[in-house]
Amino acid sequence: MTISSSASNKQAQPLQAALFVSDLHLQAAMPRTTEAFFNFLHTQATKTQRLYLLGDIFEAWAGDDDIPDAYNQQVVTELRNLSDRGIEVFWIAGNRDFLVGEQFAKSCNLTLLPDPFVTTIADRLLVLTHGDAYCTDDAAYMQFRAQVRDAEWQRNFLNLPLIQRKAIIENLRAGSRAAQRDKSYDIMDVNNEAIAGLFAQTATAIMIHGHTHRPARHDYQANGKTRVRYVLSDWDLDGAEPRGDWLALDTTGTIRRFDLYGVEIGN
Repeated sequence: MTISSSASNKQAQPLQAALFVSDLHLQAAMPRTTEAFFNFLHTQATKTQRLYLLGDIFEAWAGDDDIPDAYNQQVVTELRNLSDRGIEVFWIAGNRDFLVGEQFAKSCNLTLLPDPFVTTIADRLLVLTHGDAYCTDDAAYMQFRAQVRDAEWQRNFLNLPLIQRKAIIENLRAGSRAAQRDKSYDIMDVNNEAIAGLFAQTATAIMIHGHTHRPARHDYQANGKTRVRYVLSDWDLDGAEPRGDWLALDTTGTIRRFDLYGVEIGN
């Protein structure tokens, strides 16, 4: 029997060992972005072994008692459906959705990971992080981050009525948008020394993160070794200039970047 070259090439393509996405900022006000994510789950994510969600998947998360909200329930259902297909789903908290907890994880059948998280996939040692902890030049944000990541602060906040928590979050978001207008482009990016420290601390050569909304590949040379930092894009299909991407690590250990239509783009 003769096998066509196209069929042979298709069979020869390596499987995806893991996919990585970040900064979807899902919310009911962004229906096209939501639809794109669900389509990604139905198509690309079904072809991998693991899906890593690297923070700010939601625009805001007031607590797991908000799971019954109609919009949130859609997201939970879609993630659960993917997990039920045998795809392992992992979650790292972002600066918008750090209050996601065990109830949400159980509802979606996903695994919550610490930030940073070191793992080996397809014989590649990686460090995964949302990225905001390394924006150390932004002193005001780092102070705020330390406050809201404190366990006692979170317990006190989650004891407030849900409607009050949502109001507080909306005020914080408005304040954050105003503050960003007065900050330089560079101050909101990761600090190179902080990144070098994370590489050294974890003894890894590959890092993947989001948060900054500045998709790129950064190569570093240190002690004769190459280290690579991949930055994921945010997703926005509801604005004037649609954007978004995802990274794939195949079973040969190769990392590639794709646009939201599944077309490979430059790293």
